[in-house]
Amino acid sequence: MNKYDLIIKNGNVVFTDKIEQTSLGIKDGKIIAIDNNITNEASEIYDAEGNYIFPGMIDVHVHFNEPGRSDWEGFSTGSFMIAAGGGTVYFDMPLNGVPSTTNQDALQQKVKLGKEKSFVDFGLWGGLVPGNVDELASLAANGVVGFKAFISDSGNEEFEAADDITLLQGMEEIAKLNKVLALHCESKSITNFLTEQKQKQKAYSPDDYAQTRPIIAEVEAVERALAFAEITGCPLHFVHISSARAIEKIEEAKQNGLDVTVETCAHYLLFNHQHLIEKGAVAKCAPPLRDKNEQEKLIKMLIDNRIDMITSDHSPSPYDLKDPSKYHLLEAWGGISSGQFTLMSTIEVAINHDMPLTKVAQLTAEAPAKRFGLSKSKGKIDLGYDADLAIISLDQSFTVDETNYFAKHKQSLFIDHTFPCRVVKTLSRGQQVFEAADPTPNNPTGQWLNV
Repeated sequence: MNKYDLIIKNGNVVFTDKIEQTSLGIKDGKIIAIDNNITNEASEIYDAEGNYIFPGMIDVHVHFNEPGRSDWEGFSTGSFMIAAGGGTVYFDMPLNGVPSTTNQDALQQKVKLGKEKSFVDFGLWGGLVPGNVDELASLAANGVVGFKAFISDSGNEEFEAADDITLLQGMEEIAKLNKVLALHCESKSITNFLTEQKQKQKAYSPDDYAQTRPIIAEVEAVERALAFAEITGCPLHFVHISSARAIEKIEEAKQNGLDVTVETCAHYLLFNHQHLIEKGAVAKCAPPLRDKNEQEKLIKMLIDNRIDMITSDHSPSPYDLKDPSKYHLLEAWGGISSGQFTLMSTIEVAINHDMPLTKVAQLTAEAPAKRFGLSKSKGKIDLGYDADLAIISLDQSFTVDETNYFAKHKQSLFIDHTFPCRVVKTLSRGQQVFEAADPTPNNPTGQWLNV
């Protein structure tokens, strides 16, 4: 019997603190050797010379919309898309499927579908909405990674925004359950007030949309959430933060001892408001893409270690919901289809701004694993860890088009964007789940991470 199932030779392995050309020995889905002198006692040997081996990306923020809206994405296409982007774990949000994941029955429906269809490992968020505080304990006991709530309207009638009392009661309960609350932070009062004004004026331009969701709406909601966290002791994770002012408020709270983390998204780093003007609804999201100056501030904060992790907030829909012949910009679906591009986007930022590739590994794998209880087996390349690996070429570029974007719907802000890198191969627990040379899905083998 061979000592290893797989040896990956000669790759530039991206550890959390260094990059080293070495070889990895994999057995039963685990990394059991890291050594330049591994003997060739393996069922398979892969020469990765010239390529970089990153820990598999962990994307803690995607919307696959199944059950109920699998025509929007679904576990099958969504998880293969994640694998094609070098991802090996994702966390699916409790909306926009039907039913929303706000009770145990809905959770079990989603678990069953994920186990049947997912190509990579996955976790599931539960939801906090008005009226379901009593459901949180059973959701936690049955394995959700944490809970998600909206301070502004979600855009989904099945997932109602949480009022202040719901937030306080829910945060008190979540603290007792030793879980994390993820928050979409935009002030409902501000955004609804400004949107109503624009609707009355029939003002539907990209500038008008951006003005309905100003930075102050994000900052106000962040400050309120932090005040509630101080009262309740609830750990918070701020999703898709888009502004430097909001990051500053979160950083101040960290320094004052609050248990908070923050993500931003790939699209806020690579794109700005000008792209909304040029591309229309495919570039619409909430919070909106900010101006170039704000984009540059966010990148600087990322480089200065003031942002914990990068996610996609993959939020797809059929193109019909973004069709400008049917919906003006204020009405069109507000979400960006992007789940395949988080790791490549972060590498692009690193290359363009002299950020170490070790920092890419921290932002896309190590930090998410630590925050959400996976750090004993995932999030870095180390002995005894799952062989969740993304093999990346920095010598090849990758231009996104409809043939190589594996989401169900191909309309995306990222179409025609060229990355200065390419995902060559992705391994989940030592098994190949994507290969660029032959991007044909194998049988789904993803496991539910019941945390």
